[in-house]
Amino acid sequence: MPGRVDWVDYAKGFCIVMVVMMHSTLGVEAEAGREGFMHYIVAFATPFRMPDFFMISGLFLARVIDRDWRTYLDRKVVHFAYFYLLWTAIQFVLKAPHFAAQVGWSGVLELYLESFIEPLGILWFIYLLPVFFVVAKATRALPPAAIWLVGAALEIVHVRMGMTTGWTVIDEFAARFVYFYTGYLLAPRIFALAALVQARPALAGLALAGWALVDGVAVFGGWSTLPVVSLGLGLIGAAAVVSFSALLAKGALFDPLRFCGRNSIAIYLAFFLPMAASRTLLLESGLIGDIGVVSLIVTTAGVLGALAIWWATRGTRLDFLFVRPARFRLAPRLALQPAE
Repeated sequence: MPGRVDWVDYAKGFCIVMVVMMHSTLGVEAEAGREGFMHYIVAFATPFRMPDFFMISGLFLARVIDRDWRTYLDRKVVHFAYFYLLWTAIQFVLKAPHFAAQVGWSGVLELYLESFIEPLGILWFIYLLPVFFVVAKATRALPPAAIWLVGAALEIVHVRMGMTTGWTVIDEFAARFVYFYTGYLLAPRIFALAALVQARPALAGLALAGWALVDGVAVFGGWSTLPVVSLGLGLIGAAAVVSFSALLAKGALFDPLRFCGRNSIAIYLAFFLPMAASRTLLLESGLIGDIGVVSLIVTTAGVLGALAIWWATRGTRLDFLFVRPARFRLAPRLALQPAE
């Protein structure tokens, strides 16, 4: 696809697989009441999984941040709002009986209305991204270093004092904005890092091994959530994912991961369906006793199932599930805008 950067697609693919893995593994373990080997992989990825996703999301912001507000809002706010509202409705339709059994049908209505200000489950990422885009453009005239320092301070205070409000947007903004803004602010240096890694792969491999050791010691030693340490691990871990992705991009062996990156938003929107179905089937059937293996299969089913749903709807009346129709644009230029 013209205009795409290969290692960025690998990075997005890596991150979306890690996200599906987290939800699949924790969901399986919660239902089974015990942990498997996948739990340790999920734990290892915790410091960098979402920081890298947000950093990559800010990477190309400099290309569009100076556009007029109408066009900018269309691309960076309405675009994600469309998919959030659509898939929130889909999830409520599917989960309504379960919710009703717990809180009654009036409670279901209250939960749906609340989803407009409190993101529903896994969809918080695409709810929060437009907030980041608006804040970045609204503060365009302020010193970038000052904005970054405020973001870093929010992350540190959020971790140090446990200052959570209970509202996802506020809490995740404090925890994640610094990574998004880092992607925007340091984009040239991040691209330079990727180029350096591809030029010196052996040295990069050694550096990645050292990072993995540090990350593992911090996570399993119980230090990864400490103030400043959390921020450092997030930034260094995001750089490690960039480096790892740049190495993968040197060959074609892991092209399926690149494909996942190109369609990461489609996977993000739909993976809950095959994930939940495969988890229920495997746990209720008892066909596989190893919880780690079950978690791995459910992760695979989540990724491949979401891609299958996306592929099956292309060019059909259901393609609105992953492609924003022209009538939902503020500044029409193309007939359709894909979710990716």
